[in-house]
Amino acid sequence: MKSSRAFFLSTLILLMTFAGIAATGCGRRAEVWRPGQPMEVEKIKIGVLYPGDPFKETSGFDHEHHEGIKAMQKALALRDDQLIVRPNIPETEPAAIEYSLRELILSGVHVIFGASAQYMPTFEKLSAEYPDRIFLYANGYKYNAVNLSSYYGKIHQARYLSGIVAGLQTKTDKVGFVAAMGMENGQVTSGLNAFAMGVESVNPKARVYVRVVHNWFDPAGEALATRVLIGDGCDVITHHTDTAVPLKEAQKAGVLAIGFNSDMSREAPQAVITSVAWHWSVYYMYLVKSVLDGTFTTVPYFGGIEEGLVGLSPLNEKLVSPGTAEAVASAERRMKDDGFNVFDGVLETNDGRRMGEEGGTFTNVMIMHDVTWYYRNVTLR
Repeated sequence: MKSSRAFFLSTLILLMTFAGIAATGCGRRAEVWRPGQPMEVEKIKIGVLYPGDPFKETSGFDHEHHEGIKAMQKALALRDDQLIVRPNIPETEPAAIEYSLRELILSGVHVIFGASAQYMPTFEKLSAEYPDRIFLYANGYKYNAVNLSSYYGKIHQARYLSGIVAGLQTKTDKVGFVAAMGMENGQVTSGLNAFAMGVESVNPKARVYVRVVHNWFDPAGEALATRVLIGDGCDVITHHTDTAVPLKEAQKAGVLAIGFNSDMSREAPQAVITSVAWHWSVYYMYLVKSVLDGTFTTVPYFGGIEEGLVGLSPLNEKLVSPGTAEAVASAERRMKDDGFNVFDGVLETNDGRRMGEEGGTFTNVMIMHDVTWYYRNVTLR
């Protein structure tokens, strides 16, 4: 890691470079491209910031985003010099985020993606300063009318489907969930609750036991949490963390598992029955094409089953019980054809409260940020 002095000097050099560019031209400025105008594919330049290392499969969320970026690059035949990737940009260091953004801007990028909601304040700040660049970040909610927006997806849909799979497989009526963050994190908790509702829909007797590790990436903590859940009698394990450790622990113990982020069957083939999977190429293709053809808007993106952004990996037919595929297909049809949103109507929490309204449904923003409670069949372990 750079020393504080080295970081200060490099930042100063970068700022001086920007100042020099701004001072040239005697006040004259060449005609620049603006978001919403079309662009030739061979001219576009894209930057990407990741909080972790997307080149390692152990960094699940970042890795799957980068797989989507690579698929987009290949489909559009972008040259390597049209894509600049910056890994390991800390979410908790605004100065490092801003430095990286300014470096990308200096490199001539037109579109910048950031795979973290924690990048939101810095992206918002620089979007106002550079209206001729597009700033997009995952998991957030702020946007403007010109060049700032966010993207995420209805992962709760796939979580619900995976809950159906788990509910049909458990023999003990105990299902385990290793959670990176606690009830206060709406994204983790909404996925957990959607999973729990899926379990309940096919197995009302079953309960979901959650163990929180308070870290996105903690192999030792995840291993311990998984062993605790298995010790409690959970015979199906799933997770919302960035490693495959819970799946490997499940395989060691001879119980079933459901992966997250991508098809994780390669990690624990004797345990994994399916995985909750992101297909980020769907979004990255959609967004970059909109920039190229001049249809870009800053309306936040929130794709789901319908767009193919989220879904389940193929079921392991050797491990799942008969009728599982049919039950999943039936629920998926409800989502696509009948508008089933999982968080519909009045929902009961595990402490007796009632959330939602009769005949209503939660908005995307509510599902992402306001689900800070556990569904009625969830037990915190």
